[in-house]
Amino acid sequence: MRETFRKNHVRTTIVTFDDPIDKIMDGYLAVSFGIAETKNDSISKYLVRPKKHTLYKSVDDFGFNFVYMILPDRKDEAVLMIGPFSKVALSTRQTLELSEKHKISPQNQRAFNELLASVPVLQEESHLFLMLNTFCEIIWKGSSFSIEDGSLPGKNPASPLQTQTQSQTDNFDELMLEMKVMENRYAFENELLQAISTGQVLSENQFAPFGTEPQMEMRTTDKLRNAKNYCIILNTLARKAAENGGVHPFYLNKVSTKFAIKIEQLSSPNECLNFLKEMIYAYSRLVRKHSMNSYSMAIQKTILLIDSDLAMDFDLKSLAEKQGLSPGYLSTLFRKETGKTLSEYIRDKRIKHASHLLATTHLQVQTIALHCGIMDLQYFSKIFKRHTGKTPKDFRLDAKKRNKS
Repeated sequence: MRETFRKNHVRTTIVTFDDPIDKIMDGYLAVSFGIAETKNDSISKYLVRPKKHTLYKSVDDFGFNFVYMILPDRKDEAVLMIGPFSKVALSTRQTLELSEKHKISPQNQRAFNELLASVPVLQEESHLFLMLNTFCEIIWKGSSFSIEDGSLPGKNPASPLQTQTQSQTDNFDELMLEMKVMENRYAFENELLQAISTGQVLSENQFAPFGTEPQMEMRTTDKLRNAKNYCIILNTLARKAAENGGVHPFYLNKVSTKFAIKIEQLSSPNECLNFLKEMIYAYSRLVRKHSMNSYSMAIQKTILLIDSDLAMDFDLKSLAEKQGLSPGYLSTLFRKETGKTLSEYIRDKRIKHASHLLATTHLQVQTIALHCGIMDLQYFSKIFKRHTGKTPKDFRLDAKKRNKS
């Protein structure tokens, strides 16, 4: 269950109520409970000490929620604490009004905004609450458990954000530095996107501005979440850059979706940094391979039809009819713009696809031939050897040897 909450960016911690508050103090909690004055206080000073078979809900002065309970079969009366989370996303107006309520100075508004942004929003109907209720029924062996308020009114000390610890000069210098860092980051990103749109191969030196970790705005207190968010942003920007470079959305969607899934599987900020480089290289390669800026609309559509499914039985007549063109006109135009006849282009695509399948799968050769739109195995083997110099079997054996070495 804790893993499910973690994947939804909700913090879970196992503590005892006699533990000092700094055991669960990070980011939001450091602000909510104070820092120097309170870090040695026990948790029980701020929340109701839990009883068995009871689920506690607590809402603090910021409107942030916690849920906690005693875990069964633990002699140390361990408590599972879930939170903080918010049940509603605050508007800009609500954020400013909340700042005023807590006497947070305008100089500290940005820090307060980052605090609010770091807390996940969970709606009442969230599947996580349903899962939590089921979890309680299982561990307490029944549906008869209490839900009680765990808040101790007036126990939250003043937020340290209320105290202005810098002079106006320091704040101005810090703002100028932040602006410079932001300008440099945007300039670097624009350079990357320009390189992608032209299919440029970037050198390692061009990635130097990344440093040892992605240079991003810290929107949450979780470094890994920040790094993943930056990967998501750059995935979107790189996709648009590749589209500007002439790559059709048909190709972009596959690559972008693959990256989006992989981003959530990353496990450290450093892994995110390496993935960012991999992503930039991949989009640049995509532009070099699939850019259609130099092709007319008719040839773009023809190439997309072929690439979309190499198992189809393509011929000049059917491809021309789909676009309302004569076969002769399409044939002449295709050769003029690509330097190949239509049949040569289809054959080369099929041989390349077959080579990939032979090297990366255990599919039977006959199955691979069908995936490449060739029904006759003997004919497939014949043209494959003619264009690669090897039979499909020998090609696969050589590929396996290369992979082992």
